[in-house]
Amino acid sequence: MKQYILTSSPSVAMDGAINPANGFLWQVQQIVPRRSRCVFVSSNPDVPSYGNHCTVCMAQAFEEVGFEFVAFDCLDRRNIHEAQKLINASDWIILGGGHVPTMNAFLNEVGFADMLADYDGLIMGISAGSMNMARVAYSQPEEPGEAIDPNYKRFLPGLGITDVQILPHYYMCKDGEVDGFLIYEELAMPDSRKGYRFYVFPDGTYLLGKNGTETIFGEFYIIENGVMRKICEDGQSIELPFI
Repeated sequence: MKQYILTSSPSVAMDGAINPANGFLWQVQQIVPRRSRCVFVSSNPDVPSYGNHCTVCMAQAFEEVGFEFVAFDCLDRRNIHEAQKLINASDWIILGGGHVPTMNAFLNEVGFADMLADYDGLIMGISAGSMNMARVAYSQPEEPGEAIDPNYKRFLPGLGITDVQILPHYYMCKDGEVDGFLIYEELAMPDSRKGYRFYVFPDGTYLLGKNGTETIFGEFYIIENGVMRKICEDGQSIELPFI
């Protein structure tokens, strides 16, 4: 059974120290050996500098809390021909944050879901990476023009690791707008009426999939049937499914 973690962000701040909230670091330490191999999958595969920067920052953040890396590779367009080899040799894979549809197009183009079919290490998502881990990735409009583009696709084929569709960075986004539409009230809530349940995570909240169960640790909300409601407080946890 796959082991996976969906985060809004594992850091206290962007490119910052690892956030220990809700036992996150302890959970990672139970799965990943302290001396390990990691593959960081860039969400912007055609911009090498972006992937390089994210990889360095993430490696440093985990090294500061005691991890030692035999290898910490950035996977993007440059080395996609080595992807399966790198995946097979790794102890964990981190799917980086960024623009959901850009990352989604790359993952589907290269057949990343098939590459993970027999993978038994930890798969960890950050923001857009977590969103693309769902069977159906909810690509909420975030860049100017996307909310008013009739051809923009909000529901995309994801990696199929989970059915949980998360919306990250709650406190950063709760008053945000795209093309004049409020992110939650005028985009996500109407979209949820199409039969979807969105899980809204602040940074510091995460979902752990392990031994066939899924548990959310920390404060979160759900958006369903056009309504948003709070489920858990920080420091609490709940196993899925729930009503």
